[in-house]
Amino acid sequence: MAGGNAIRGSRVGAGPMGEAERGDAAPRRRVSYWCANAHETQPSFAYDSGSEVPETWDCPRCGLPAGQDRANPPQPPKTEPYKTHLAYVKERRSESDGKAILEAALAKHRAKRGI
Repeated sequence: MAGGNAIRGSRVGAGPMGEAERGDAAPRRRVSYWCANAHETQPSFAYDSGSEVPETWDCPRCGLPAGQDRANPPQPPKTEPYKTHLAYVKERRSESDGKAILEAALAKHRAKRGI
């Protein structure tokens, strides 16, 4: 056996041995939040006079916003469907504008090629 320099009963990286080493835990309060799917979540917040509890909280189960009023949870955000580039172009231009632009581009192309 090696000499008597080994520390017994502990290992490198061992965590704290108890409250005395890490200090007292801050007082906490749990707040209930409900989403539109009726999921309840209860995050805990520090209980001191300067901290404010947020009005909404993201539901960890479905991702919708959750509020503190169980009877009236926040409404899910409206999401716009994905639009293609062509859909955006059609919003800006009419069909007759599109035909005129196409004819101008074809005329320019034919003039370059000598057709």
